[in-house]
Amino acid sequence: MLKLTMPVLLHDDMTRWLFGGTLAVLLLASLIGGVLKWRVARGQPHGVIDNLNSRIKAWWVMILLIGLSFVLGKTAVILLFTFMSFAALREYITLAYTRAGDHMAMALMFYVALPMQYFLIWIEWYGLFSIFIPVHVFLVLPILASLRGDTTRFLERTAKMQWGLMICVFCVSHVPALLTLNIPGYQGRELLLIAYLIVVVQGSDVLQYVWGKLLGRRKVAPELSPSKTIEGLVGGVLSATLLGAALYPITPFTPWQSALIALAICLMGFLGGLVMSAIKRDRGVKDWGTLIEGHGGMLDRLDSVVFAAPMFFHVIRFWWVP
Repeated sequence: MLKLTMPVLLHDDMTRWLFGGTLAVLLLASLIGGVLKWRVARGQPHGVIDNLNSRIKAWWVMILLIGLSFVLGKTAVILLFTFMSFAALREYITLAYTRAGDHMAMALMFYVALPMQYFLIWIEWYGLFSIFIPVHVFLVLPILASLRGDTTRFLERTAKMQWGLMICVFCVSHVPALLTLNIPGYQGRELLLIAYLIVVVQGSDVLQYVWGKLLGRRKVAPELSPSKTIEGLVGGVLSATLLGAALYPITPFTPWQSALIALAICLMGFLGGLVMSAIKRDRGVKDWGTLIEGHGGMLDRLDSVVFAAPMFFHVIRFWWVP
């Protein structure tokens, strides 16, 4: 049954506090970036400071877009993530090895599978949403590719297309799918689950970077991600876990439940980031694209969410939804 989610920003004090705090952090970051540019770089080009300020500007755009979609409600959120999946899939396919024989399969990916996946979320058809891509589309893709008769690296091409749909569409779509969860006593606040997930995942990424710069010595996976350190991982994950525990008032969880779920989110986000780094190293690139200034491509911002979102969705659905 289709359930319309009201824009919680219009009436929920906790949501206003959450976005107010986020904007305050961005304002502080912008101030620090401006002071560093003036006092340290003295207005001249500076690689680290300029990169920091580019990231802060990009965060302003992303937070404002997410905030606007929250104000407009469920349909706007689903459309936003539909666009994000489209941009991510485009970046992925650009770096994947494909041939002319894959054009029909790629058309299915972009113009049938992707919009259908989000339509199923909009109408809240969980039974089909959960198997549409990993079962039905995965079977059809190699059929379409084989009809063209091109067998060159056929298995590799098919696997890459399937994996692209899995990470860019299926996994990412679990973020707006949180709006479909009917949690007793939590109706009308499902958007806050998306906010919780994004804040914890992105907070973990930022805090791992900060702790790594402050204390980082030993590399976690030097061949995959040379900038990630054990000290940064431990400090960032523990800090983000505490952040998740502090955010429990916006969730249906107790403080301890919120901390444990945040810990799981951070670990899955980190492992997902390693997998995505391995793919980039395989393709010989540093970033997935240049869509977001200072952040690389869309997939560079979604890499941690890709693995965390399905786990978060299904944990809540199993334990909190009757």
